[in-house]
Amino acid sequence: MASRTNAEAALRQSQKMEAVGQLTGGIAHDFNNMLTGVIGGLDIIKRRIAANKFDDLDRFMEAASTSAQRAAALTARLLAFSRRQSLDAKALDVNGLVLSLEELLRRTIPENIALRIVAPNTIAGAIADANQLENAILNLAINARDAMPEGGQLTVETSLVELDDAYAVAKPDVKPGRYVIVAVSDTGVGMPPEVLEKIFDPFFTTKPIGQGTGLGMSMVYGFARQSGGQVRVHSLPGEGHVGQDLPPCYARNGHAG
Repeated sequence: MASRTNAEAALRQSQKMEAVGQLTGGIAHDFNNMLTGVIGGLDIIKRRIAANKFDDLDRFMEAASTSAQRAAALTARLLAFSRRQSLDAKALDVNGLVLSLEELLRRTIPENIALRIVAPNTIAGAIADANQLENAILNLAINARDAMPEGGQLTVETSLVELDDAYAVAKPDVKPGRYVIVAVSDTGVGMPPEVLEKIFDPFFTTKPIGQGTGLGMSMVYGFARQSGGQVRVHSLPGEGHVGQDLPPCYARNGHAG
């Protein structure tokens, strides 16, 4: 028994260190790219000023500023994943927020994807950060869009659920009570189990290089958990997937990123 306990402890430590290594490597890689843009831009500006060449300085300043803003956005996503971001949680009309995103969502998806929003007027308000909820829904919708290259249907739906004591026993990180569900689903390519189990891992992405940071779903996870909710993802290859974003929170699509 002692040998088995030691082996299990060693395995857990190995898995933890592997996860930490992956996270550290991803952060270092992304920040290195962004800092190269900042430092490179400032260096060019410095040399051009020293040579009394003031033309095109705005272009290099803009490039440095863009890299710095990308670094700031990365930091914000990391804080969201770690559940240490500052949330402005207050009572909000979830249906009103979802409906207000309709025009933006239609501009985000191509014409071969039909958008369906289901927001029954029986939905009560919820306590959440409106801006972060918008970001989470947009992240899920963009992933859903990328999972339907040949077109399909994107559905954003709100509903109510009552979680009882039995559910709380099975899911001890959730308290019993009434919750608002925001579900985003698609008819995309879906995900196999080996991809699904990594969907919330920081810097994990199924998208091509340069098209996904691997922090979108991590941010959704961190926001939902920090808001006292859950994120659930259900997906099968060829059948798309379904997920939420407030307690509980489901998302369904075919790409992670």
